[in-house]
Amino acid sequence: MVFSSLEFLCIFLPTVFVIYTLVPSLKIRNGLLIAASLVFYAYGEPIYVLLMIFSSLINYVFARLVSSRAKSKLFLVAAIIINLGILAVFKYSGFFVESLNAVTGLALPVPQIKLPIGISFFTFQALSYVIDVYRKTVNPQKNYFYVLLYISFFPQLIAGPIVKYRDIDEQIASRKQSVEKVAEGFRRFICGLAKKVLISNTMGQTADIIFGAGGEYSSILTAWIGALAYLFQIYYDFSGYSDMAIGLGKMFGFDFKENFNYPYGAVSVRDFWRKWHISLSTWFKEYLYIPLGGNRKGRTRTVVNRLIVFFCTGLWHGASWTFVLWGLYHGVFLLLEEFIPVLGKLPKVINHIYTLLAVTIGFVIFRADTITQGFDFIGNMFCGFNISDQSISLALSQLTPWFIIMFVAAIIGCAPIKPIANRFRVSQSTALSKKQSIAQTVLYLLAFVLLAWCIIRLSGSSYNPFIYFRF
Repeated sequence: MVFSSLEFLCIFLPTVFVIYTLVPSLKIRNGLLIAASLVFYAYGEPIYVLLMIFSSLINYVFARLVSSRAKSKLFLVAAIIINLGILAVFKYSGFFVESLNAVTGLALPVPQIKLPIGISFFTFQALSYVIDVYRKTVNPQKNYFYVLLYISFFPQLIAGPIVKYRDIDEQIASRKQSVEKVAEGFRRFICGLAKKVLISNTMGQTADIIFGAGGEYSSILTAWIGALAYLFQIYYDFSGYSDMAIGLGKMFGFDFKENFNYPYGAVSVRDFWRKWHISLSTWFKEYLYIPLGGNRKGRTRTVVNRLIVFFCTGLWHGASWTFVLWGLYHGVFLLLEEFIPVLGKLPKVINHIYTLLAVTIGFVIFRADTITQGFDFIGNMFCGFNISDQSISLALSQLTPWFIIMFVAAIIGCAPIKPIANRFRVSQSTALSKKQSIAQTVLYLLAFVLLAWCIIRLSGSSYNPFIYFRF
């Protein structure tokens, strides 16, 4: 089940929310959320829901062992091996065998194991909990059902953000549902839904058509349309899902940290990673980069550590060398920015253009089915001047009025309009409070219009992929 499905919007969410609101006891509410989360996951993964329950159970046990036994480090290592082992078997076994066959010339049978949805997200959440218990930054939870709720909670279960237990442990045990918070969460959810259904799906259809077109359709024109369409698809797909997750969390009394901070406004690749998928980049920094030594052991070790982190970042996204190359590509840019200081002294506009260009090219590699296709596509972006009639026809067929409107909306949505508006409101006198109330009422009415629009679009279209479900 996905958030942008009629089953979720019209049946699952209203049912769970109404029952949750009517139930007075927090204990029963937590039980309801656990049951709803398991049903939510089992709707798409009827067998692998047992894997998720098993993951929560073993990490609950290991956290208790890590906190109470003398050989805590041994139990921590065992927990890491088991968690990463499960991830390796279900996500990477086929990739490893294929790579081994390609290198050695062997013909070993490739395991055909279906990828459990969201396994990378709930595995990393479980790992962070055990590691934090080992570090004594969080107390081990004695109530297993609290851990199960933390790992299985449906808003962030299958596509993040990656939530650390220490950020919500008190909220699991004590939280309140208020009208203001529900209203804020509802509006945030609808904004994310609109990002996904209206913008991301529109961009995604064009990106799929162009990336899947044959060579005779390739030119500098179609390549840039496809690259920019995917640039916006992946951002509005994932940030839209994060908005929906944060909004849903608020509706049930939880506060999740932000996962995106207008990344396409970044002025360096380093700045981009401060703003893009914040929960993942901070996870790798806290649980991999710093334990490796960070930048504390000399320049050579710093280079190696960063390349390891970005290799793992790429591999985390998917079992393909295109993802690995994408990760290393970003790692190299971060190293260049650190060791060539003049890059940071260029005018801000130039740095912004450079960053967007680097990110766009990187996402072409990310989107490509093979590394060869990715390089060919990038070649067409800069050298595809042999514009054929087929490529012109393909380009014109994609530049529909609806696509252009959503493309403009995508550009506007990347700008930090909300922070600017918030600063403006703070700077104004209280005499504007009435106008602000009217503006808030209008925004909520627009949210209902957007919701109706999204439902109409979903009713008439079968195209509704979620990119990060693969991860």
